This record gives sequence, structure tokens and C-alpha cells, in this order.
Amino acid sequence: MGDDAHLIEHRIGGRTLVAGGFLEVRKDDVRLPDGSTATREYIQHGGAVAIIPLLDDGRCVLVRQYRYPLHKVLLEWPAGKLEAGEKTIACAMRELLEETGYTAAEWAYGGEIHNAAAYSSESIWLWFARGLVAGPTQLDHGEFVEAVLMTPAELEALSARDELPDVKTQIGLAWLARVQAGLRPLAWLSAEQAAGL
Repeated sequence: MGDDAHLIEHRIGGRTLVAGGFLEVRKDDVRLPDGSTATREYIQHGGAVAIIPLLDDGRCVLVRQYRYPLHKVLLEWPAGKLEAGEKTIACAMRELLEETGYTAAEWAYGGEIHNAAAYSSESIWLWFARGLVAGPTQLDHGEFVEAVLMTPAELEALSARDELPDVKTQIGLAWLARVQAGLRPLAWLSAEQAAGL
């Protein structure tokens, strides 16, 4: 897109306001492109993955879980945070198995999204999975998740009724529609090839 120097802010100082188990709240001093200064408060987050698991019969595998900050149960793609140094595909494979019990024969990288770029460094990497084989879930201690099978049409109907508020699930559903329409090609790899990325 060209030279972005006229838009870039440079950190000149700052501090951590809160350090938690998997995120940090920061307040940084920055020099703006015109030379003036400002502060930026944001959440430093190590990132996460989400998986769009596709069954051979056309249904998708999702999960329902309680999201404490919202005090409600949401329907979402299986997802989870990256461990330090973990590759996104390894995280995707692990989270799919843990939350749903499924393993996938093939994987395709969908892309990276920033779900709250104004105040968080978090990226979410979306992976598509197919050739699913069911098995037992391997939930983490204290994790309560319910797997749900739904068609894309059922998900679109929920979306139309404002009953699918999770941003990664909305974006994944839109990307899935583009994939199915031939507008977003995917490069499918065997699980072994994907694991070697």
C-alpha cells in the first residue's frame, strides 16, 4: 500500500498497569507522526486460534461455552490461546481435540484477524479442518464446553437474528461462505504436512 511513515506512532516509554496470567494491561507513551506525544492504553495478548471444522455431511462443529465477562453462553468456533512459542497449527490441532474430541485429516490456513485492534494486540489465526474423526474430548481442568453440530444455513439464520455475536465466528462464517462459493480458495494439507509447517 505504500509508505506508511506518516501514520506510524513510536513508543517512547510506558509501563505495565496490570499483569495477569495470560494478558497484560499497558500504558505507553508514544510520539505521533507530527512529533507531538500521546498515551495509548491497551491489552497485550499472546494470540489465539479458531478452527472451522467441516464434517463430510456439510455440518460444522461448534462449541457453546459460558463467557464470564459477558455473563452469557455463546456459540463459537472451537478456539484457544497460543502457548508461548507454539505454532498456530499445533494450537489449532490441540484445541480441536480438547474442546470437541475431533481430529482432522486435512487442514487449510484461513487467515489472521485482529478482533479489537483499537485496544488489544491479540491476533486470532483461523484454520479450516476437514476429514473429521470423532473421539472423546480432553477438556482442561475448569473448562466446560458443549460441542454442537450445525449447518451453515442454520448459522446464517442465527446471525440474521443477531444470535451469533462472537466476532471470530461471524468472520469464520463469512469466510466459509466465500470458500463454498469458490471466492476464497484454500490450500488443503494433510495433517502431517500441516504439522510440519
